[in-house]
Amino acid sequence: MTTAQLSLFDDADAVDPARVDDALQALGARLPARIHLGTSSWSFPGWTGIVYADRNGRPASEQVLAKHGLAAYARHPLMRTVSLDRTFYAPLSRAEFAHYAGQVPASFRFVVKAPAAVTDPVIRRSGSGEPARDNPSFLDAAAATTAFVQPALQGLGIHAGPLVFQFPPLGHRLLADVPRLAARIAAFMAVLPRGPLYAVEVRDPQLVCAEFAAALRDAGVAPCLAVHARMPPAGEQAATFSLDAADCRLPLIARWNLHAGRRYDEARSEYAPFNRLVEEDAPTRAALAGLACGAAAAGRDVFITVNNKAEGSAPLSVQRLAESITTTGDRTAR
Repeated sequence: MTTAQLSLFDDADAVDPARVDDALQALGARLPARIHLGTSSWSFPGWTGIVYADRNGRPASEQVLAKHGLAAYARHPLMRTVSLDRTFYAPLSRAEFAHYAGQVPASFRFVVKAPAAVTDPVIRRSGSGEPARDNPSFLDAAAATTAFVQPALQGLGIHAGPLVFQFPPLGHRLLADVPRLAARIAAFMAVLPRGPLYAVEVRDPQLVCAEFAAALRDAGVAPCLAVHARMPPAGEQAATFSLDAADCRLPLIARWNLHAGRRYDEARSEYAPFNRLVEEDAPTRAALAGLACGAAAAGRDVFITVNNKAEGSAPLSVQRLAESITTTGDRTAR
């Protein structure tokens, strides 16, 4: 027995990957290399038997998975990315990013959310989330660079995927002048350090429009499709942002967040413990599969992350999406 094996079995907090069958391994091998599928976070005990092995007949706790589950998650044949959502609530240090990077294979990429401190126009009350006052750091590029971009790039290195600036619902005051708001967001993105793959995700359907698409394009920023109950369908968003155009050179970035017609709290309650597909969303799956196949065939990178609230179990949604992508790709190749 090697030293590495001894340290694994001596570690009371070690998390092992679930056993996967030959069919799942083959599915992972068929998925084009440019396509990175994954989930939002990884710390869900309900994924035991799907992503994680049990620990002496019991699932690992959420706390253990949060600290020790990433390496096992990244060994799943379909999980090539994960969304670091915790960075939306508080920035991480370079060392914390580097700790995550040290647990994944060379081909793995992280989708990282920028902190709300620079994307939310208000400071919110703890607990209720209600606006308390205007946020002086909203669209502050210097703060975004220091607190987010630099630590993420330095810590993640080659594992840095899209840096996603998700803007929550921005309110009537800002949305009253969409062209001006689009120009402000684009100007903010344009002065961030060049080099990383930046993406913008919005939660206001008014911003899925030609003016905003043009502003992002001029800033050299990719739109991130927000598959969410508040937003138009994924295919409609992609068309507005020209992500389905033959001459598009942008990567395809999508976050499949929430089932249509659902609220987060409602979906969390009805879908927990996230170990089965409760409400499948075949139209969204088909739309994302078609967009992914088209992008990969054109030599564009694809990053799609899935939340448990999309259908009930994010890793099972990833599997069904991978099946749809490979089936669509096979049909296209004929």
